[in-house]
Amino acid sequence: MAVIALTSGEPAGIGPELCVAVARKFRGARLVAIGDRSLLRGCPHVEHVALAAPRRAGKLDPANSAYVLQVLDRAIDGCLAGEFDAMVTAPVHKGVINEAGIAFTGHTEYLAARAAVPKVVMLLVGGGLRVALATTHLALADVPRAITREGLVATLRVIHADLRKRFGIRRPRILVSGLNPHSGESGHLGTEDRDVIEPALAQAKKLGIAVQGPIPADTLFVPARLKGADCVLAMYHDQGLPVLKYASFGAGVNVTLGLPFVRTSVDHGTALDIAGKGKADPGSLREALKLAVKLASPAR
Repeated sequence: MAVIALTSGEPAGIGPELCVAVARKFRGARLVAIGDRSLLRGCPHVEHVALAAPRRAGKLDPANSAYVLQVLDRAIDGCLAGEFDAMVTAPVHKGVINEAGIAFTGHTEYLAARAAVPKVVMLLVGGGLRVALATTHLALADVPRAITREGLVATLRVIHADLRKRFGIRRPRILVSGLNPHSGESGHLGTEDRDVIEPALAQAKKLGIAVQGPIPADTLFVPARLKGADCVLAMYHDQGLPVLKYASFGAGVNVTLGLPFVRTSVDHGTALDIAGKGKADPGSLREALKLAVKLASPAR
């Protein structure tokens, strides 16, 4: 039976109560919930990490930011050591961690740094879709500069490798979105598609990666086009994820590709407005656990 580390996330948010809700009923793996035991009563297996300050539901406290990262570090260390077969993360709050004076862009980037891997890719799974991102948590104005030929090729290599290794797809087919409207309209609406994305896809094809694009984003997600694809690569966060979340919100799963271990997460935030009120839906965390077990299994 797989052993899954379940991190409880931001203590003021809904993460701890979601962990308790799924741990009570989940079957098919041994779950080890990591966090302060006072927040995780009801979980069969808890590894205690002490809060730095008392928790108040819905009220962020920068004093607990280091605690949040200690919880993450314990799960990462356990995965790297082979103690855990995968880790599943409840949501954290990036803003309060930065307010505590700790530079933090998000789970994806933090995991890459701690695992010392050169490239990771954010993939969202749900509603019959797999949507990966060329850039993640960036201001929109910074996106064009962040998209490079070398970066896109590296991203496609990670997607291709993990779709084969983790998802068991022998020859993944990847659709790639354009950046600009109409994929730049032959350079009249921006040159990035012509000068950056097209050459990157040509190079990826030479490496044996089955890619198609750049495809204008407004026609990328039509059913006829998606029917022959295993994954979509969107250029930025709010280009690809609104479609996936429309199709699957409440049951979507975030997967970090390129790590030496399996990591999945929920597709939502800390929901401070409903924390501690018994209204949080555990559906996404449950799906994240199910997918983690599947991806961590050598016999899918």
